[in-house]
Amino acid sequence: MLSKNKIKFINSLKKKKYRKETGLFIAEGVKLVNELLSSGFQVHLLCATPEWMNASNYRKQTNIKELIPITQGELSRISTQINPNQVVAVAEQPAYEISEAELTNTLSLVLDTINDPGNLGTIIRIADWFGINNLICSHSTVEVYNPKVIQSTMGSICRVKVHYRDLEEILSKYQNITDFGIYGSFLEGANIYKTELSEKGFIVMGNESHGISGKLIPFIKNRLYIPNYSRKSDFSPESLNVSVATGIICAEFRRRVV
Repeated sequence: MLSKNKIKFINSLKKKKYRKETGLFIAEGVKLVNELLSSGFQVHLLCATPEWMNASNYRKQTNIKELIPITQGELSRISTQINPNQVVAVAEQPAYEISEAELTNTLSLVLDTINDPGNLGTIIRIADWFGINNLICSHSTVEVYNPKVIQSTMGSICRVKVHYRDLEEILSKYQNITDFGIYGSFLEGANIYKTELSEKGFIVMGNESHGISGKLIPFIKNRLYIPNYSRKSDFSPESLNVSVATGIICAEFRRRVV
């Protein structure tokens, strides 16, 4: 049975203040929780229905500190979802360090003030799909442990490292490295399909409404543009959703240089 104190504790983690204080976050649903468990994330608390427990091999996991069997009604009281799915985990936020050696030899995404949780979660999934291990976010980007972000990653949060840093400092540090590209997405730039692309560097994606911040633009070595092939009219789309644009750009990099 789930106590009132446990319910209060879990629900408190829906707020950023308490996630920051405790270093914990909520993950829900069979797929996401199973990936957390198999990836080695430390699970502080697992609340599961008999249905999940009967189908799971949780007894073989060594990274669960506490497990509480719950009813469907109790699940509804702690879930952030309209239709809760069998299990809720309270997991510890991992501490990642940036590896300079890794960054200088791979492709990474740099996110400037991405505000929408769904966009960030989708970009994490895109990074996972295209084998991009590091996302470097501005401090003004939505918090990665927001429950909406976590759910939107569909488990990719287990494989992609998300860092929050001062982007001016990061870009200035890497701007003069030989054979290291710093690319940015712009509405006006070079056609990505006709531009030489590097297998090492940063892809900078800007805010949903305002694009890349003016203070970061001087660090961009190559401005990329995804051409619009729609028929020109008063009703043509003005831009792409940032997560859609990220997927197109990552696909073109991988098509070209892998």
